[in-house]
Amino acid sequence: MNVVNSIRRNFAPIHREGYLFVASFFVATLILWWIWDPLGWLGLIATLWCAYFFRDPARVTPVGEDLVIAPADGIVSFAGYAAPPPELGLGMGPLQRVSIFMSVFDCHVNRTPVEGRVERIVYHPGLFLNADLDKASEDNERNSIVVDTPAGRFGVVQIAGLIARRIICFTHEGAHLSAGERIGLIRFGSRVDVYLPANVQIVVGVDSRAVAGETVIAQSSSSAGARPFQRS
Repeated sequence: MNVVNSIRRNFAPIHREGYLFVASFFVATLILWWIWDPLGWLGLIATLWCAYFFRDPARVTPVGEDLVIAPADGIVSFAGYAAPPPELGLGMGPLQRVSIFMSVFDCHVNRTPVEGRVERIVYHPGLFLNADLDKASEDNERNSIVVDTPAGRFGVVQIAGLIARRIICFTHEGAHLSAGERIGLIRFGSRVDVYLPANVQIVVGVDSRAVAGETVIAQSSSSAGARPFQRS
């Protein structure tokens, strides 16, 4: 039993949103195997990838009111100033923004970057351009979340990508979130933008890799002492 537990601890669980997809891939694999063995092996590879895509690993989140944590796994594709989507209600002027692009091999469970109250959630239908393009912020399907904190209001925008066709939101207006708490999932390639208040400084660079719920992407003070952590 100890051996089994040790093996299980090394594999992230599958998020419940992926159960139907993994089961569908598995059934398709059995059919392909019945038709022709080589097709069955391809189907098995696709099934394993699907299970890997919907993984939901636990994360250890640094705790601090001045910290802004990455909401997604992936590559930082933008770190600078940009105008926020109008539905966020954060004004028309440019705000600091960090964009994280998720490939089909990244974990797609999104997490809140800060602790606070969900003030607003707005779904916006749109196109399915490559999420790595800057114009995807305006044209693509997206789900926008405003989190109100003592440090200011933060905007978190889930953006569907070229392959993605569904944005799933786990939270609701009025909810109180802890930093690193799960807030949603985007299927099959996408991006998450975080809009920051003026008193927060970006501390990551473009092309750096972020881990949702763990990587500090911005900070509202220059203090750098020892931090407590929480598992999420």
